Amino acid sequence: MDAGEIVNSVFNWCGDAFAAFANNLDAFAFCLLAAIGIAAAIMVVTSKEIMHSAFYLALVFTTVAATYYFLNAEMVGVIQMMVYVGAITILFAFSIMLTRRSIIEEEE
Repeated sequence: MDAGEIVNSVFNWCGDAFAAFANNLDAFAFCLLAAIGIAAAIMVVTSKEIMHSAFYLALVFTTVAATYYFLNAEMVGVIQMMVYVGAITILFAFSIMLTRRSIIEEEE
């Protein structure tokens, strides 16, 4: 198999994948949502700023809630939004802001 055939098969595969996503927009939206969630989860772990990590965690929680909507579990998605995105993430943000202030004041 030469390079031309490999490139041609890759282009054919991409065309088939595009046609499949065009026929099923729910699958495309789910894959896009999954990619955003995975990227945000990686950023939670690798971000150097802890506040940014907390906000990326809120994005992960939001993508999980949207996944529940795809599964027709709207009540679980609403609870996920209210409890995790609304309460837990704000609790993380407030605790990070309060502890960072006391650490900075002790260093001075």
